[in-house]
Amino acid sequence: MSAAAPVVIVGGGPAGMVAGLLLARAGVRVTVLEKHKDFLRDFRGDTVHPSTLELFHEIGLLGELLEEPHAKLDTMTLNLLGGRYTIATMKHLPVAAPFVAMMPQWDLLDFIAGQGRRYPTFDLRMSTEATGLTYDAGGRVSGVTLASGEALPARLVIAADGRRSVLRAAAELPLDDLGAPMDVLWFRVPVPAGTDMSEVALGTVDRSGMVVAIPRGDYWQCAQVIEKGGFPAIEARGIAAFRANVAALVPGLAAGIDAVRSFDDVKLLAVALDRLTRWSRPGLLAIGDAAHAMSPIGGVGINLAVQDAVAAANILAAPLAAGADPDPLLARVQARRWKPTVRMQALQRFAHQRVIEPMLRGEITRVPLAVRLLDRIPLLRRIPGRVLGLGFGRQHVESPLAKDFS
Repeated sequence: MSAAAPVVIVGGGPAGMVAGLLLARAGVRVTVLEKHKDFLRDFRGDTVHPSTLELFHEIGLLGELLEEPHAKLDTMTLNLLGGRYTIATMKHLPVAAPFVAMMPQWDLLDFIAGQGRRYPTFDLRMSTEATGLTYDAGGRVSGVTLASGEALPARLVIAADGRRSVLRAAAELPLDDLGAPMDVLWFRVPVPAGTDMSEVALGTVDRSGMVVAIPRGDYWQCAQVIEKGGFPAIEARGIAAFRANVAALVPGLAAGIDAVRSFDDVKLLAVALDRLTRWSRPGLLAIGDAAHAMSPIGGVGINLAVQDAVAAANILAAPLAAGADPDPLLARVQARRWKPTVRMQALQRFAHQRVIEPMLRGEITRVPLAVRLLDRIPLLRRIPGRVLGLGFGRQHVESPLAKDFS
């Protein structure tokens, strides 16, 4: 292990970027590799939950972050079988920003990148794809190989390269696939002039399907939940049938749905729900979706990934800055984040079994009692609001700020 080599973080998503920022501000040399030339991808999640906003508050960046374009969502409503139900509130949460910031993820990542560049120890390399790992004579991970043919040495490799992680496969880390009954189709629907975007619920569930409509100023970023592997059959029925189904589910989208001209305007996101049973090996640590792919249910994926990054920095930043060997500490990251991950995935599996699978089979015939109680008793809405807003095992920033930067 070369103390002169940087920590190399593969993947410029929320986990990788936050880990890079926190390690760099502690004085650790960090190189973040992002294979794309920019962060502009519609299938990235937009929900920045109160737990994540509070972390930016703890390092003095919340005010600047909230200057980025965003909408505030502190109350969750759902259109279910033709009725609208209020099911969660976050207004009571004891944090600086008790709401979800609906912020395009590219804006969030650009913001973190800008903050990282304030530190001379932070290096972000776009259009740089990692394809594998290198090892020293003792079998320890010693760096990454790049698509360019170059080998980049690393003091520690952090795999934050998402649910289809190349590095976790290369490292032969054991994966437990929990299964998911659904996939998601992403598409944009423009907002006609004079339209009140609040008339379209964030989520709509009916006997014929489910659509999420995320407001993004002049358009909705929409996600339709479909049966796992069901996209070829939808394509076979044609784009007109697809548009008609969306308009029938969410009438508020009907005026703009013709903007989806063909299936070239529709992106398939193959949903996965899985987790590594071991997140590390000497020289390498996996975090975020690379360690545990989350379902879109609840929009919690970003926030669990960021919590992983904070836990990793809390455990590793000071020792790395002091020149210590990180290997004995890597298992502590998984130990700290394991129960919160398992609990949240258990909730998602419950939602798959009780809501998504019956919906996909066309078996939803009445509004569940739990939904009716949440709608009728406002105090009960605080419970799902806390779970969604703060999650489990919430982290606080404990990694140091290097004296040279204070």
